[in-house]
Amino acid sequence: MDFATTPDSEPIIDLHSDAYFMGEALRMAQRAYAADEVPIGAVVTHKGRVIARAFNQVETLQDATAHAEMLAITQAESVLGNWRLNECELYVTKEPCPMCAGAIVHVRFSRIIFGCPDPKGGGAGGHFNIVQSPNLNHQCEITHSVRLEECRGLLRSFFAEKRRALVQDGDAK
Repeated sequence: MDFATTPDSEPIIDLHSDAYFMGEALRMAQRAYAADEVPIGAVVTHKGRVIARAFNQVETLQDATAHAEMLAITQAESVLGNWRLNECELYVTKEPCPMCAGAIVHVRFSRIIFGCPDPKGGGAGGHFNIVQSPNLNHQCEITHSVRLEECRGLLRSFFAEKRRALVQDGDAK
């Protein structure tokens, strides 16, 4: 976490740090968890201010495109009154999938910051690197592994709980 020190050497949180904004995305991921959704949260910032917050709502909305990133993008576009988000940064607790990575390129984020990499299906360097593809009209900077253990831990806990429930359901039959 990024800290500054006060004259008495007391650490204070830098409210413009990647760690701080990832904490906001983690709060959104916890809301997804509570709603029995895959716990992924996203926050969009514009010039150091949060302008959009969202969490996965695929099951709630019965919409395969209702990923946290997609919902946050729609919110941010509405706030700015423009579909171009080139002065914005996206913080997300898990590496964006290829669908979300395509949208990230399309809206022209300057940077994406994520917590947990996805080597099997990620679209921002994990399996694919759509957001930095030289063949596309825009590339954005990537910062990864911000608050990695917290982001990973939330996902692991959610899926372990799901597996336990499946085993218990299997035992009940």
